[in-house]
Order: sequence, then C-alpha cells, then structure tokens
Amino acid sequence: MQAIVDCNSFYCSCERLFQPKLQNAPVVVLSNNDGCIVSRSDEAKALGIDMAIPFFQAKDLIEKNKIFAFSSNYHLYGDLSWRVMETMRQLLPPGCVEVYSVDEAFLDLNHIPNDQLQNYCIELKNKIETWTGISVSIGVGPNKVLSKVANRLAKKNKIKTNCIVVLDDTKKIQAALQQTPIEDVWGIGFSYSEKLKTYGIQTAYALSIKDMSWGKRFLGGVVGIKLIRGLKGLQSHGMQAPRTEKKMIATTRMFGREVSKWQEIEEALATYATRATEKLRRQHSAARGISVFLIRKGPINPDATYFTHGKQLSGYTLLDNPSNLTPDIIKAVVEIGKHLFEEGSVYKKAGVILSEFVPDNALQTNLFVPPADEKRKKLMNVIDNMNAAYRDDILKFGTSGTHKNWKMRSERRSKRYTTRWAELCVVR
Repeated sequence: MQAIVDCNSFYCSCERLFQPKLQNAPVVVLSNNDGCIVSRSDEAKALGIDMAIPFFQAKDLIEKNKIFAFSSNYHLYGDLSWRVMETMRQLLPPGCVEVYSVDEAFLDLNHIPNDQLQNYCIELKNKIETWTGISVSIGVGPNKVLSKVANRLAKKNKIKTNCIVVLDDTKKIQAALQQTPIEDVWGIGFSYSEKLKTYGIQTAYALSIKDMSWGKRFLGGVVGIKLIRGLKGLQSHGMQAPRTEKKMIATTRMFGREVSKWQEIEEALATYATRATEKLRRQHSAARGISVFLIRKGPINPDATYFTHGKQLSGYTLLDNPSNLTPDIIKAVVEIGKHLFEEGSVYKKAGVILSEFVPDNALQTNLFVPPADEKRKKLMNVIDNMNAAYRDDILKFGTSGTHKNWKMRSERRSKRYTTRWAELCVVR
C-alpha cells in the first residue's frame, strides 16, 4: 500500500503557526508580487474566495469579511516544509518517503498490515501535527493514483474523515472512484477532462473500467495505460529515489513595478544570475549553457477573461569553459540581456536559466581559454559562507545594484520566524 501526506492549506497553516489570532479565522496567501490568491483556509473558501483569482478582484470581499491576506513568505514555508518531511523520514524506514512537492510526500506502507493502516495513519498524523504544528491529510491506496483519490476525499470532508481515508478493499475503491469527477483525477488536466467527457466519461470509475488499449489510444500512450492501471488498483508508479542534482537551474521573477530602463534590467539579471550560480555551486556543478528571457508588458484588453503576458524575448549562449563563478555568469547574462533589451519597451518579468551541467571537479579545459584560477574559487566560497551566515546578500556584486526598486512587491509578508534571528517570535 502507498499513501500521500498532504499539508492542509499549507501556506495558510504556516502563517497560523506563529500567530494564534489566525486560528479559525479566514486566511489567504498571495502569489509572487502579491498578484493572485494561491492558498486559502477553509474559512476563506466558505466566504467565496476562489483559487488563483487576482488579488484586486477579491480585495473588496477580503476587506468586507476581514480576511487576513499575506504575501508569500518562502523562507518560512521552505523551512516548515523541511520539518514536515524530516519528521516523516524519522518515523518511517529508510527509502519509504518520496517528497513530491513542498507540501506533499508519498509514503511506502507495505511494511504495515492492512488491518493496522487506519490506526497507523492516525498515529502518524498526530505526531506530524504535534512535532511541526502543521495539519495534514492522509490518503492510502494500493498505488499512488488511488492514494491521491483517497486524499481528495479525506480533505473534502475533514470532520467526517478526520482527514484520513484508507482504500483497502474493492468496494471502498469503487465507491471512491464513483465520487471522484474525472477532472480531479491525478494526471488529468482540463483539456483531457473535456475530451474524456465527450466519450461519456464523467467520473474516475467510468475511466477505470476501460481497457488498457483504450488508454493507449486516447490518453497519450504509455501515460494513459499507467493511469488506467492505477485506477484499476494495479501497481503503476513506484517510489522514486530523491534527485540530488538538478539538470537545470532557473531564477525568474516578476518585477514589483513596470521597468523600462536598462540599468534596472541589468541589476535584475545580475541578481538572478547570482542566485542561480549560488545554487549551482551548492550541488558542485558548473554550467555551460546560459539562457536569458525578458517579458514585455502586453496590451491591455478590458474584455479579456484571463491574464496574458506580452512578447517574450529569449537568448542563449554556450560558455567556452563551463563555470560556476558568479562574475563569469553575470558577464554572459548581461551580454545576452543587452541584445534582448529594446529602448522604449516596458518589461514585467525576467529570468536566468543555467543548463548543460558538468561536475565542478572534472572540468575539461580549453587550450585557448585559461581555466578559472583558485583565488576566484576561494573568493566565491567566502562570499557564499558570509551570505549564508549573515543573510540578505551582505556581500554582493556591484552590478546587482543597491536599491533594487524593481524588486517584487511583498507588502504583506509576515516575519521569517524560523530563519532570521531578528524576526524570531516574541513570547510575552
């Protein structure tokens, strides 16, 4: 049997952890740049706050109902996510926890007898909530697909289920699939769900009784076969070992306001290049491929029912020698940015992407290009250690700027209670 542990309204739960006044109060958390609503407490949902709607559209409803709204606080969320995942790693045997996202993890429960699964999940849930303060829901099934189905039912009626649903026999599985709309099945997006409905498939159960060849023909080949296998209760997705090294590193941000000057674009690109290169050094890699993109502000369409960006301008280059030294990456990124930048245009977003990694201890040198000297490597190490110790980029390159008026808006961010000494929670 496999399970998925999902934190309930994770961002909102993190905000509540250090602010008791938020318990049982409606809470929402906003996306980057305070743009859209990305997390809602049950109380906010009950008041009619929809997911992913722009903040300005919900502002009147939020103010009218005195809903607490917070900017995303990724330092806090990331640290609390690590605590939740580490708690599960301590409570389960090695290799039985697969982190799926910032607030979800799959568990291998084959070592637990079926008749003990319910009690085991209750104990696990209580320990996670006691040790971390974050509430969770647990769904259990014969495979990952059915555990996701179980988890959805656990969260749909938290009081009735106590946030735990175990699908351990055929009758329970069939009943659960009949209660699950096809669009809520793991791996079925909007376009596929609309397509399936044209074939009369409205629920997960209707799809589960189709044969494998049907999935191969109408649901993307092997992916469709795996999905139908999963809904039938057969093994489809095994546990995956954690990936220790990324194959690509990206740093992208919306600007806090409209940007039209090259100096501000240059500062932003240098800042993003610095952040991406820090991550690159952390995994002991060097990059050869460098991509940069700028997104211009699109035309305003008052009749549009959804938000669209303007034109995206992209550039790519290959370094002669792979590098993880910040000055090398900044130089290449700024050079690409100069070619992309158009005077008079207004920009909303920019990004830097590093790729084509090699181990930094096995760099192949170029006869005509001198390799990076040891002094610069030591300098990078000192900068990384200083910034890790004192935070907030106490040491930075001049190209990154000092004022950074283009930075993302984060006007409603709470304190970083677990990662900043100056922002520790004060107990009176």
